[in-house]
Amino acid sequence: MSVTHVPIPPIAKGSLTKLWLGVAVAVLVAGGAAWAGLQGVPQSAAGFMASNADEPGVVTTESGLQIKEITKGTGPSPTDADVTLINYEGTLVDGTPFDANERVPMPVAGSIPGFSEALKRMQRGGKYQLWIPPELGYGPEEKTNPQTGEVVIPANSLLVFNVELVEFIPEVQLRAMQQQLQGQAGPGGPPPGVPGMPGN
Repeated sequence: MSVTHVPIPPIAKGSLTKLWLGVAVAVLVAGGAAWAGLQGVPQSAAGFMASNADEPGVVTTESGLQIKEITKGTGPSPTDADVTLINYEGTLVDGTPFDANERVPMPVAGSIPGFSEALKRMQRGGKYQLWIPPELGYGPEEKTNPQTGEVVIPANSLLVFNVELVEFIPEVQLRAMQQQLQGQAGPGGPPPGVPGMPGN
């Protein structure tokens, strides 16, 4: 069961403006989102990362993040000032899926360190696989499903994601869209905001 879900209304194929207006509406309605991560085996995280570093196409950054480009994107990469629109799925180390979402707005600067670093290496239309070690994820902090109280991310978990970067825009532009929509909704409308990301 997804605990990361941010409801994004379906948007007909067309302009990016319509797409981002849909995102702005969804963010206003959602107000915030919980992030679900992956259950790993803490004692094997370092060993797995060392072995995975030798796999074809895997790049290990100075911080310890591992990223593999599956499909090449085009154009510039997002910065800390941007909000990305991504498709993603998370799996356990053994391949068991734990979460998946499409067209989810994710602020680059609001992510856990490993996810933020990875987003800044992506390009529009690109697909990537990420391996985020515990020190770039939640570290010793456990994460639970807010609805059931079940631990979804044990302490010191290794996080694995498949991510597609659909689009990104400056956060100030998204907030301006939200304020415009809020003004149209009247004083009783929901407050503007960008949903939480890993680490919040």
